[in-house]
Amino acid sequence: MEQRPPRARRRKTAPTPPPQARLAEALGLEGERMSRVDTAWLRMDSPVNLMMIVGVWILRPGITLEALRERVRERLLPHRRFVQCAREDATGAHWRDDPDFRLERHVVARALRPARGSTAEQALQARVAELAMQPLDPAHPLWQFELVEDHAGGSALIARIHHCIADGIALIRVMMGLVDGGDAPPAKDRPAPGQRHGLDAAEEWLADSLVRPLGSLTARALDLAGGGVARSLDLLTAPQQGLSAGLDQAVDLARLGGQLVSDLGALALMPDDAPTRLKGQPMGRKQVAWCQPIPLDEVKAIGKGLNCSVNDVLLACVAGAIGGYLRAQGDDTQGQEIRAMVPVNLREQADDGQLGNRFGLVPLVLPIGLENPIERVYAVRERMNALKGSLQPLLTFGLLSVAGLLVKPAQDALLGLFGRKTTAVMTNVPGPAARLSLCGATLEQLMFWVPQTGTVGLGVSILSYGGGVQFGVIADSALCPEPQRIIEAFAPEFRGLLAITLMLPWGAA
Repeated sequence: MEQRPPRARRRKTAPTPPPQARLAEALGLEGERMSRVDTAWLRMDSPVNLMMIVGVWILRPGITLEALRERVRERLLPHRRFVQCAREDATGAHWRDDPDFRLERHVVARALRPARGSTAEQALQARVAELAMQPLDPAHPLWQFELVEDHAGGSALIARIHHCIADGIALIRVMMGLVDGGDAPPAKDRPAPGQRHGLDAAEEWLADSLVRPLGSLTARALDLAGGGVARSLDLLTAPQQGLSAGLDQAVDLARLGGQLVSDLGALALMPDDAPTRLKGQPMGRKQVAWCQPIPLDEVKAIGKGLNCSVNDVLLACVAGAIGGYLRAQGDDTQGQEIRAMVPVNLREQADDGQLGNRFGLVPLVLPIGLENPIERVYAVRERMNALKGSLQPLLTFGLLSVAGLLVKPAQDALLGLFGRKTTAVMTNVPGPAARLSLCGATLEQLMFWVPQTGTVGLGVSILSYGGGVQFGVIADSALCPEPQRIIEAFAPEFRGLLAITLMLPWGAA
């Protein structure tokens, strides 16, 4: 019988990926999609302004690098964003786990020795300013902690986190998780059920940007305009219920439409800001300064005496300090005002544990030309009241969403409009009322600064913590070479306002 030759074995080949997967790979659409707003922040870095949130913690006694790394490993790394890289691709950007993540790259130590004639605090301020313009490594997760183990009888921790990871409200919660007794971090979080990747995620991301602009975040923003208007959102998202909505909701909708038209016009027609020496072209070199805390109880006493909020009092002091600084430089500030962009939180309660950016901006006009402190407080109060119920935070959030859809040159052109209309970015954040500790050391002071965008060269931060209020400034050296002078004007402004308030007759305000 003729014997057949053995049949050659067929070599197993890997299954051919479907066309959709091949297209996603060709376009670089991998990992978890980044939101359009976070994408805008990722691409907003410029040679003169980096989009990093920078913070400083002063600790006594000192802590060790090993203790800090262990705490970060336990409390920070369970948040996935801190072990992921940000990658731009054909339709925006995505998050991808860093295959070469090393904690030692992100938590480092540095020795600071003050120059002759300078203090330890001045040396720390100089280092913070230097780091504020030192880019984070884009090949790895966009954050870094630098520990000065020996600083003024304790330690100092400088934290830098890129704004695309989260906004200030979310990051404060994350950082508070590092302290002794802080909230436990999430179990190593994973993408939410149904989270899509690659081309599917890009399609969903684009649809969400253009087709589904109204959602829970929008409802939260509309709540700024009043509860009735927020409830009227049901008519927009579920029109089948409109038959039983009644006249009240129709009136609310009409008011909503009028508010939207008014606020959109106010943003679109906002004139360029006053041409003070604080406006101009930044050069990309920063200076930072901060003051010692002032008692929060005294701020509250002024507010009660003048029938104003704590924010009104603090912002009036900021306006007074900036105006005083400009007059000390020989500038005439009579009748002058400057505009500061102030973040407004748009998060819902259910959103509290989420990272990412969920805030809008409102333009606040500061009356720097008013030298009378009482008159200035009431002017700030009037302007703050005028912003209540405004939909401008929603509109600016929408603008950032649109910017995240555009190519970078178009995004820069769109957001550059705000640079001409704004002198400063200002944040006012309430921190913990009680003093905290980290790795057994007391957290004596903390300060942070949000980044300035475009050609804005001045950042102002107000933070309450442990019964005190702290005021900090970060500025481009070309526009404000000595921000310490603004800081030095803040305490006298506050003390003067306190003295006048105490001298007012009972019930005069």
